[in-house]
Amino acid sequence: MARTREFDIDQAVDRAMDLFWRRGYAETSLQDLLQELSIGSGSFYAAFGSKEQLYIRSLDRYASLQADDLGKAFDETTEIRTAVRQVLISLIEADLADPSRGCLVVNASTQCGDQPSAADRVTAALRQVESLLSGALEQAQARGELSADKDPRKLARYLTTFVQGLRVVGRGRMGREFAEDALSVAMRALD
Repeated sequence: MARTREFDIDQAVDRAMDLFWRRGYAETSLQDLLQELSIGSGSFYAAFGSKEQLYIRSLDRYASLQADDLGKAFDETTEIRTAVRQVLISLIEADLADPSRGCLVVNASTQCGDQPSAADRVTAALRQVESLLSGALEQAQARGELSADKDPRKLARYLTTFVQGLRVVGRGRMGREFAEDALSVAMRALD
């Protein structure tokens, strides 16, 4: 008879995500994961298969949380410039509060580029951000907030790239003035 799982998978993925985020994939050992999740190796392998598979699930979870936050920001704010600015300011504030943490997607892209499954997840996460931004920009254009000569998809790609660069700059501890100067220029793309 199979043993009943004695831990919550979603909570375990969240805890693993936090550990990978703090330490990075390579610096997180299986033993670190077992200790963080308070489970044995048999339970770990039965639930997650491998460290890499758990990392992929952690990336998926992170991307999902980020997409939810981005979607809410656009749903709760009717004016696109205000929404984009609030999102970017919140990223600047997060990086100022804890610059060593950065963004798990950026971390994965720089730490795990040779792992096809991680690279695929990074691409999917960036495409998701692009899609959310593009949809919000299209709606703003339909409301007359964005000039008809602007291409929402291209703007979304620019902003997606800017967000990732902003996260790298935050991790590099360039400071508030640097980030806010860059933000003021980026916001002009919506004019």
